[in-house]
Amino acid sequence: MIKKILAGVSILSAITLGALAQPAAAPSASAPSANPAPAAASASATGRGGAGRGAGRGAGRGTGGGGAGAARGAPNLNDAYYKLGPDSQPIAGVPKGRWVGPRTLPSEVYPGTQHTYYVYVPAQYDPAKPTALMILNDGQAMMKSPGDVQAQNVLDNLIYRREIPIMLGVFINPGRTPEQPEPPEANGGWGDQTTNRPTEYNTPDDKYARVVVDELMPALKKEFNISPDPDLHGIMGASSGGCAAFAVAWFRPNDFRKVITIVGSFTDLKGEYIYPELVAAADKKPIRMFMQDGRNDNRNADPKRDWFFQSVRLEQALEKKGYEINYAWGMNNHGQKMGGEIFPEMMRWLWRDQPVSTDPNDQTERAFRPAATPEWPLPNTEPGFKPPTVKN
Repeated sequence: MIKKILAGVSILSAITLGALAQPAAAPSASAPSANPAPAAASASATGRGGAGRGAGRGAGRGTGGGGAGAARGAPNLNDAYYKLGPDSQPIAGVPKGRWVGPRTLPSEVYPGTQHTYYVYVPAQYDPAKPTALMILNDGQAMMKSPGDVQAQNVLDNLIYRREIPIMLGVFINPGRTPEQPEPPEANGGWGDQTTNRPTEYNTPDDKYARVVVDELMPALKKEFNISPDPDLHGIMGASSGGCAAFAVAWFRPNDFRKVITIVGSFTDLKGEYIYPELVAAADKKPIRMFMQDGRNDNRNADPKRDWFFQSVRLEQALEKKGYEINYAWGMNNHGQKMGGEIFPEMMRWLWRDQPVSTDPNDQTERAFRPAATPEWPLPNTEPGFKPPTVKN
């Protein structure tokens, strides 16, 4: 049982601690639910001060696995305080990136399957310069607009203001056979019932890391000038996609070193609860990670099936080993409501070590990043392409 430790609290905006979880049956699926929240004030609490360390330790470290009936909270109630801010919305005057795709990537790691992916190319992309990249698992959900994350808007706004480096956003869907439909499912699910998502994302092995490093990256490098520096390679995901993101960096740290997880499913779906023990037993790896979860994520009397318990357990194992780890524990249910709201802050913290000039006469550094001139011609992209949407 993890003891509750209350340290300093870093508040981005005031958080109202509403009613706690209502009794409910413990869910078995890992894909986040889509519960539209009613209008309410926006609020969040973060771990170590958002874009930097040192301003607290989240809103307290959670208690243990929860008693019988302590599953996810009432729909909408716990997520009502989390809303996307301006950094996640289109802003007038900010140069917009463009989409390349969809691309189809056959897989040898999972024979008979293929992955669909889209590349969001920022307006500032210069093919003559090696570029950072961020891979987003469950790409169809992370690009959904309107949606809970709208990651392409975050890239536009933060790149323009020099708060993160220029980077490509690679939105990749779970693998599927040619006969299987592309996510989302008819009920809004992310493919747990219709794709290879459970096997790829939930199994604690190196196979999905091989998909990303040995299959996706070579395909991307054929079209884009991607930096070979692993410190400029990031990956994120939510729920089972968060487990997959961590697995890529864990098994291939010489290729990926920056990770974001939102309500990660580090539980007994396919044995992901073993990661704290792996962290303790292995030498420290050069990984930087920001974790987000909520006290009303899927809760269970069995610690191996308690999402929040296992997220806190992994964070503590990484911190004890000396990893560069940040975290934010909120009141949210299983989903992207809080993670989406603080995604801009997570990105600032993750990518804060980009080069910076302190020369007061450096007018380039002191100016917003303009769109590249001339604009890079996009390859094989249908005019007017719009990313797919997900039902709420």
